[in-house]
Order: sequence, then structure tokens, then C-alpha cells
Amino acid sequence: MKLVFPNGEHGQVLLRAGVNRIGSAPGGAVVIAGDGIRALHCEIHVTGTGANLQVPQGGGPVCVNGMPVSNIMALRIGDQIAIGDIIATFALVEPARSASGSGVVQDADEDTGATRVRMAVPRFVLRGVSGAVSGKMFPVAGPVVIGRAPECDITVHADEISRRHARVKPVGDGLAVEDLDSSNGTYINGRRVQQGFLDPGDELRLDAVRFMLIAPGMETSRQTIRVRPGDPAQPPQVAARKWLPILLTAVAVIVVAALVLAPVW
Repeated sequence: MKLVFPNGEHGQVLLRAGVNRIGSAPGGAVVIAGDGIRALHCEIHVTGTGANLQVPQGGGPVCVNGMPVSNIMALRIGDQIAIGDIIATFALVEPARSASGSGVVQDADEDTGATRVRMAVPRFVLRGVSGAVSGKMFPVAGPVVIGRAPECDITVHADEISRRHARVKPVGDGLAVEDLDSSNGTYINGRRVQQGFLDPGDELRLDAVRFMLIAPGMETSRQTIRVRPGDPAQPPQVAARKWLPILLTAVAVIVVAALVLAPVW
């Protein structure tokens, strides 16, 4: 995915997986200057399933296809984004083509000379399920710091979140979690941790803000919050799944015993 500026205010920009910051502040994915452009004007979050445009506190104004965006909006290919008075088009990165009969992959765009990039689907995504992050998707391709500060990889605008609250990073089949001396604590499946491990389907809670770890392609039946043995409480459906095989086995034993011991008439 990329941003194209048809009026020439900026060259086309390839959007990376994760958070792409747009504004006048240096170091962002798109640095543009102009009347009314804020230091952090807006952000585009790219995940394995699509992209969302978010206007943080103090950002904007931003319109998508003429509609003002006050918080967050899903983006579709071809959308026109007005960043202040600057127009950009949300576009798809064209797949690389082979030269006719040669089998050679063309590495550069014929019009601009920009290198084409095949975007990798992230192995893990944190899905917000409550509070300020509800419904938002955050890909985790490397170490990610979550907190209230604007410089965090995942910025959560909630007073109960510390400026640098927790760090997560992919390790094996899940995420290693580290609390960064937060005031209100970091929890995995309801248990407070200083360091811990998050499996797909587990819940990560920062005070009252909750995420669930999902892995793109993981079976839907596994995309539920799990409670580990020994946690303070288990939902009824978890307990039912635990005891159902035992109950079925006991019933089968009773039926067989009754058949064996029944008198022959």
C-alpha cells in the first residue's frame, strides 16, 4: 500500500506494516509542510487485513472522500485523503511484472523509478477489545512499546495508561511481555505480571485497556480469550469443556457394566 500525491507536494510513499505517522514533525513516514499541518496530523495503521486512518488528539483536520474524520476510519484502495489542504490517494503497490519472455522481474516502477515492495503479513496482531483501542488492530512485527506518550509504537490516549506502560515482542509462537514499571500494572488473562508470555487467544490488559493477541490465519475457533489453569476464576464454558470428557467416560462405563451384569432372560 502507498500514498500518492497527485499535486506533487510529496513523492509517493510506501506504507510499512504498523504505524505510519504523517505531519510536519521530522522522522515521520510522511513529512509535509504547509498551512495548518500539525506536527502529528494523522496516522495510517497498516495490518495484515487492511489499513485504518486515525486522527490523534491535537491532530487534523483530515477528510476521506470529503467526509471529516474525527477519530478512526477504515481505508479502501482509491480513497482520497485530504490532509489539511493537501490531497493524497490511498493506492495499492503494483505487483512486480516479468519482462516479456525473459522471466526477469522488473524491480522499478516504470513511471517513477520507485522500487516496488512486497508487504509481508505480520505473524501477530494485537486487537483492541475495550476503551480507547476498541476495534483497532496493531501489527507486531518486532519490539513494540505501548503507552500514553506520542513516541510509543502504540499510543493509547487513556489517563490510566503510563507514558511507557509495557513492551511486547515476538518470541516463538507468541509475544514476550514486559511491564515497564507502570503505575497500574500489566495483566495476562487477569494475572498481574512483570514479565510474561502471551499466546494467540490470550488477553493482554493494561489497567482497564484490553487487547487480544491474534495470529492471521489462525482458526476462528481459537480466537477466544483463554484462561490458564490456576487463574482465579474460569468461565462456565471453560469448566464445561474440562469436565465433559470425564462425564461421558463415566456414563459409558456405567452402561457397559449394566449390560454385562444384566440377567439373561
